[in-house]
Amino acid sequence: MPVDRLIASLLCDFAKLLTGVRGIWRGSEPDVRPRVYFANHRSHVDFVLIWASLPHHLRAVTRPVAAADYWLTSSLKRYLIERVFRGVTIDRNPRRDHPNPVKQMGEALAAGESLIVFPEGTRNPDEGLLPFKGGIHHLYRAYPEIELIPVWIENLGRVMPKGSLIPVPLLCSLTFGPPLPRLEGETRAEFLARARSALLALAPPPD
Repeated sequence: MPVDRLIASLLCDFAKLLTGVRGIWRGSEPDVRPRVYFANHRSHVDFVLIWASLPHHLRAVTRPVAAADYWLTSSLKRYLIERVFRGVTIDRNPRRDHPNPVKQMGEALAAGESLIVFPEGTRNPDEGLLPFKGGIHHLYRAYPEIELIPVWIENLGRVMPKGSLIPVPLLCSLTFGPPLPRLEGETRAEFLARARSALLALAPPPD
C-alpha cells in the first residue's frame, strides 16, 4: 500500500540521517537476482540499515528474516515487520506444530526475493561473532543458485546498545563482501566456519 511504502521510505531516510551509513561494495555489486545477505547482529534494527543501503528497486524484493518472539509482541511492531518491511518472521525455537523456518525462507527465495539473515541467531553484545546457527547452511544446500553475500555492520551496537530505546547518533559503516564460493564435499561445520570467516574478513582492523 502507498502508506506502507511511504513509512518505509521515511524510516530509511531517518536511519541514514542518524548514522550517515552508506553501502560499500567490495567484490560484489547490487543485483536484482535472489540473494541471501548474511550479517553480524548487534541490535533489532540491524536489518533496517542493510535495507536502507540497498538501491530502492532492490528493497522492494528484499525481506528481512526476523524473530517472531520480538516482532510479533505488539501491534506496532507487527505492523512494521509485516506491512512496512515485509519481513519473514520465524520462531527461533519452533515446535512441531509451527511453520518450519527454513521452509519459510525458502518460499521467499523461490518467489524470486532476497533475504537478510543473521546467522548468529541472537544479538551479540561484543565486537566479534557468535558461532553460526545451521539455518544458513540449509539454505546454501537447498538453493545452490542463490548467492550468499556477507555484510559487516560496524558501530551499530553503539548507536542502539542492547536494552536502549533511544538511538545515539554515530557514524556507521556497512560493507558488502564478495559472494561466498561454493565448495563440494564440505561438512556443515566446515561451511559454517567458512561463512563466519568470510564475514569476519570484512571487519575493520582493531584499534
